Amino acid sequence: MTRLAVLISFSGEGGVERMVLNLVEGFAARGIAVDLLAIRADSAHLGTLPPGVQLIDLGVRHSALAIGPLVRYLRRARPAALLAAKDRAIRAAVAARAIAGVRCRIVGRLGTNLSAALEGRGGLARWLRVAPMRLFYPHVDHVVCVSDGVREDVTRLTGLNGERLSVVRNPVVTPRLAGLAQEVPEHPWIADASVPLILGAGRLTEQKDFPTLIRAFAKLRASRPARLVILGDGRGRKRLEQLAVELGVADDVALPGFTPNPYAWMTKARLFVLSSAWEGSPNVLTEALALGVPSVSTDCPSGPREVLAGGRWGPLVPVGDADGLAVAMAATLDAPQPPEVLRAAVSAYTRDAAAGAYLERLGVTPNNELPLKG
Repeated sequence: MTRLAVLISFSGEGGVERMVLNLVEGFAARGIAVDLLAIRADSAHLGTLPPGVQLIDLGVRHSALAIGPLVRYLRRARPAALLAAKDRAIRAAVAARAIAGVRCRIVGRLGTNLSAALEGRGGLARWLRVAPMRLFYPHVDHVVCVSDGVREDVTRLTGLNGERLSVVRNPVVTPRLAGLAQEVPEHPWIADASVPLILGAGRLTEQKDFPTLIRAFAKLRASRPARLVILGDGRGRKRLEQLAVELGVADDVALPGFTPNPYAWMTKARLFVLSSAWEGSPNVLTEALALGVPSVSTDCPSGPREVLAGGRWGPLVPVGDADGLAVAMAATLDAPQPPEVLRAAVSAYTRDAAAGAYLERLGVTPNNELPLKG
């Protein structure tokens, strides 16, 4: 049986972890045996894995420390190929392969616009992130980017040519998505459909810029009844709770924390809002559209403009513009697009399409299909 290794650091409960696990399911559905090599294997995302997927805890908490365990794994298991998700995991995979002295195709997956993430950082901090990419990435067989914006950014940062880079849309739409969306969260606001529920979701960190969402919500709330739920957890929780108090909307803002099933909340929301300062390809926005939920987003680098087709499927507003976001939220609540239109807009973001595209780049032939050409 064809064996594929997937290396990922479960450093949080974010979109990267969900998308990689969706890919792993897609690989398993095609008859591929998968070794899921986990750094920080205590993630809330790691529940029941599909048949054919073996979880291997590398026993380390950082990608740099994973090189030794990876060397031993590669020499023992000899997988046909290795998919490394995130920048530091890619570097660890390249180093481990060189030390192990084995043949194994390495494909990296990048899901963040690194230039945007590093904006405002000092020159040394930027150099420490970019210089290793220029050193290690020439030894990667292929790099998959989750959006055109990420591919353009990686090209600028690494100098890799077009043949070594490609774009594959994230595996957002899975066979179980609709079923999960039918579950009902335990919260009193769910039963009261008379007040519009607005949803945000993501780690409570600088990247997601939830302070702008709360400020925009306060402006909207001044003119109409509404409630805001922000799913996720992180170091920014206290700041957000205090901001809601300062703006006088604490009674209409809820932060339930991380939930493994945000889709149940999405289908109960009248509006989804992405307020991020930067993204790679915003999975949560794509998920909301896949469930037919009207959405608004900041026009951050990169991804929302691609998902929303330049504003065709939902308004795009400047990053950090609470006034503009409030106006867009009100307009979308008043004139939402039909759910079937929104679902069709993200039809390319399916698990099976993504899994097939990744396997092609990995050079791995599914056990229940004809050999891949080339």
